[in-house]
Amino acid sequence: MTNTKVLFLGSNATRIELRGGGSATIGQYLNETVVPAMALIEAGYDVVLATPNGTKPHIDEASDTAQHFGGDQVAYERARHFFAQHPAMNEVRTLASVIEQGLDEFAGVFVPGGHAPAVDLMQDRDAGAILRHFHAAAKPTGLLCHGPVAIVAAMANPAAYRAALIEGEDAKAADLAKDWIYGGYRMTVFSASEEKIAEHLLKGELYFDMPKALRLAGGEVSAAPEDFAANVVVDRELITGQNPASDHAVAKAMIEALGGPQTAA
Repeated sequence: MTNTKVLFLGSNATRIELRGGGSATIGQYLNETVVPAMALIEAGYDVVLATPNGTKPHIDEASDTAQHFGGDQVAYERARHFFAQHPAMNEVRTLASVIEQGLDEFAGVFVPGGHAPAVDLMQDRDAGAILRHFHAAAKPTGLLCHGPVAIVAAMANPAAYRAALIEGEDAKAADLAKDWIYGGYRMTVFSASEEKIAEHLLKGELYFDMPKALRLAGGEVSAAPEDFAANVVVDRELITGQNPASDHAVAKAMIEALGGPQTAA
């Protein structure tokens, strides 16, 4: 393979709606963003970060801790430095601009988690166009934790689908998901039981959980028997990781799908 660029779809969302009114502060998870990015770069790939508005994603404060790096303070500080200083995390483009320039230059696409993608990316039409391109080209499409919900964007009307989820209109949501390109795919995502734990941090209840969002659309969603155990599911071009603990495993699966580490020219 001669193409070694991997597109990262980042989120610009900083708040998510809560049942009963109000909202909670959110963002992308630090380890879910930098662990796959660093692994890809170390394997010889170039990472290009793009977001809906072209600004850098906000990191969820709950993820800004060594706990998500196995308690390794050195690994945590290295990750923070990478996100703060590395060009791959700071030369951010808009989703529209990468579409305009052409997606053929990318060998794969990856979406980190945190709750943020469940706000903007899952209903972003540019994100949908990008995902449809990688699906049609059968190129590796990796998503982690809450990131897999972004594949809803590939529907004809993802904003209406998300609105139906919030309103609890399951039949309408299922109808809107007709002809979804990922229908019947095996996948995983942050589980409902894990979400119940996470909602304590949010101090409120979300309108919908991620497994329901994907199952109503036609996804065959599974989860590890134990909460917060690493779990990766690969089906055709789709590579999904269940939770923050799946960061290294999903990065490894992504590199393998891309053809393995690249040798120096």
